[in-house]
Amino acid sequence: MAEYICPHCGNPIYDDDALLCHFCGESLQRSCGGFLGKMKYARARYVWVLLILAVLAGFMTWVFF
Repeated sequence: MAEYICPHCGNPIYDDDALLCHFCGESLQRSCGGFLGKMKYARARYVWVLLILAVLAGFMTWVFF
């Protein structure tokens, strides 16, 4: 877990998904990041592997048929 410092009160935040500070309630000024940004690392790896395999399978079917 990465430590993030609140820009308002200076306290460390250890929650990766938090958008508000747990201590002062102010915004942590983080962007939401979209679908892939919200995924954890292990699940994101599976998505990338499946995407690469789908592209390779599409290329192979295009070449051989």
